[in-house]
Amino acid sequence: MASFPFTTALVTGASSGIGAEMARQLGRAGVSTVLVARRGDKLREIAEQFDGFSVLEADLGTAAGQDAVMDAVGNVEDPIDLVVNNAGFGTSGQFAELVADRLGDEVELNVKALTRISNAAARAMAARGSGYLLNVSSVASFQAAPGLAVYAATKAYVTSLTEALHEEMRGTGVHVTALCPGLTKTEFQEHSNTTEYEATFPDFAWTSAESVAAAGLDGVAKNKTIVVPGALYKGLVVTSDITPRAFARRLSGLASSVRR
Repeated sequence: MASFPFTTALVTGASSGIGAEMARQLGRAGVSTVLVARRGDKLREIAEQFDGFSVLEADLGTAAGQDAVMDAVGNVEDPIDLVVNNAGFGTSGQFAELVADRLGDEVELNVKALTRISNAAARAMAARGSGYLLNVSSVASFQAAPGLAVYAATKAYVTSLTEALHEEMRGTGVHVTALCPGLTKTEFQEHSNTTEYEATFPDFAWTSAESVAAAGLDGVAKNKTIVVPGALYKGLVVTSDITPRAFARRLSGLASSVRR
């Protein structure tokens, strides 16, 4: 059983996938955790399995939902050691053919909600001189992704923001980490219309929610700036750093055409 330096946590997007798995790993380690998502029934199923768990039903695509989480994160009388920004979704397809309102909702959740919650967490943690902030990004953040253009762009923002916060918080006792997983079998594929990826990509290209969650929690505990689970994706990230952007962009575009 893993042990962590935090005793309380809050996880957004905790009703399924990586967020739900993080919640379970925190629960097994005895970390009291606030579970956040729109689907309260799913959250309660998880919360009932562990002592010290509570549920906060909130739609982070709305200002009211974001405010509720910010209030919980900033509560000085009941401090939260670890904040995990995991909520997010993607939209697959050619940008010109997609519905603008859905793309706006994607930016609202992936960027605005994460930014506001990160700000509340950083403010509260800096004031008390300790804390852990884990922002879930993606390997897509390192390269433009035709066919997932807005998703990759939002995740590029998440990675960049998190790297900057990591440096700003250096020496304050606050750990800030970006978790950048590759293909992981969760409900993400269904919500982003990318279920065909399971047939397109071989088994070795997929990581498990369990291993991704464990890598993220271990990484923020150790104050790593960026965590990329899996040898395959570590290699891809290194390659992206040295590949000319025009060439990498073209390869990504060709891969998108193959998937269609």
